[in-house]
Amino acid sequence: MASLQDIRHRIKSVTSTKQITSAMNMVATSRLRHAKEAANANAPYAKKVIEVVQEVAANAGADFQHPLLETHPGGKRLVFVITSDKGLAGAYSSNACKAAHAIAENKADTDLFVVGRKGEAYFKNRGYHIVKSHTGLSERPQFEHARTIALELIDLFKSGAYREVVMIYTKFISAISCEPQTEKVLPLTMDSEEAKGPHAEYIYEPDAATVLGFLLPQYLYTTIYASLLQSAASELSSRMNAMSNATDNATELIEQLNLHYNKVRQAGITTELNEIVAGAEGLK
Repeated sequence: MASLQDIRHRIKSVTSTKQITSAMNMVATSRLRHAKEAANANAPYAKKVIEVVQEVAANAGADFQHPLLETHPGGKRLVFVITSDKGLAGAYSSNACKAAHAIAENKADTDLFVVGRKGEAYFKNRGYHIVKSHTGLSERPQFEHARTIALELIDLFKSGAYREVVMIYTKFISAISCEPQTEKVLPLTMDSEEAKGPHAEYIYEPDAATVLGFLLPQYLYTTIYASLLQSAASELSSRMNAMSNATDNATELIEQLNLHYNKVRQAGITTELNEIVAGAEGLK
């Protein structure tokens, strides 16, 4: 049976852990509000960019060509996965990594482009080839981060080494729910049904094809930035929930330890009283 001193040390240790998890919960809650606002504010812009690109594509003609629309049948698959830099976020990173692993089982035919230290460690330990990784931006992504990543993906794709680029990110649904999403980002595809239907008429200078050629990289920047924002909000919500659960568990464990401490203390007092009574009886 544990001594009273051991139980006191355990209570002190759990109490200290509870203070840490409670503080981390408050920090994640505060950051989540800003991350959610950023993701929600960006959503209408990202949606509008997609609509504009589809409209311009409808006017550019079926014979329009661009490096981001080309196919490379002999290339490998490049999986771009967004994870976290830090732990203590529940299953956030592991779920994204599992989703990426599901479509990257063939190591010889798949390379990885990773955002976040957790994803980098996950795939390195499993022997995957990581062509590029970015760290230090998962919680607070900026548009320049997205632009840099997009330009690197474009260069890799234009080299002809990859037939497609598939992105894995985590979509923020609510403060208690988020889901990994899989989306092919390269080669870009224009919605043929959208092109066939009625579309707005614009005056292009110099022409629709030139404008579309400029818009396609911007479209990729916007798509990746939106995914980074969604992933950041998902990471913080997962950390908030994980730390909240840890704090609740610590509170429950402290209550159990206090109860156990009182029982052991009472048993010790009872034993001492019995020894005193037995000693008194022996002196008679």
